[in-house]
Amino acid sequence: MRQWLHAAVQEARSGLSEGGIPIGAALIDADGAILGSGHNRRVQDGDPSLHAETAAFRAAGRRRSYRDTTMVTTLSPCWYCSGLVRQFGISRVVIGEARTFSGGHEWLAEHGFDIVLLDDEECVEMMEQFIAANPALWMEDIGDDDEL
Repeated sequence: MRQWLHAAVQEARSGLSEGGIPIGAALIDADGAILGSGHNRRVQDGDPSLHAETAAFRAAGRRRSYRDTTMVTTLSPCWYCSGLVRQFGISRVVIGEARTFSGGHEWLAEHGFDIVLLDDEECVEMMEQFIAANPALWMEDIGDDDEL
């Protein structure tokens, strides 16, 4: 799982280097191969729906079924991305960290999805640094307009 997380972290770092939000993801098949990966592109593309998980999902392309796949993400998936996981039956979610943001992973677990929370220090540090440097952008990304 750590090698999968490494791919997601590389995507997050790519997003950060582009001036975006450092969240990365990868969709993995049952044999452990990366089907697609991506990073949050809300800022770069001006597209509020282009989260890391949706970017990885789109990059993986159309499949008859997603039931034996794993979504690996550097940060707990928001409700939008948790809905994507549930809608398409992605069976497992591997999460780098949920300290800086806890999205819908507990809801997914309550509905029978396999959730693996790694609590990875590199993921935590990357998000803490980003949030400290860009609080308004972070609040926009998570849809918290009370803080704007």
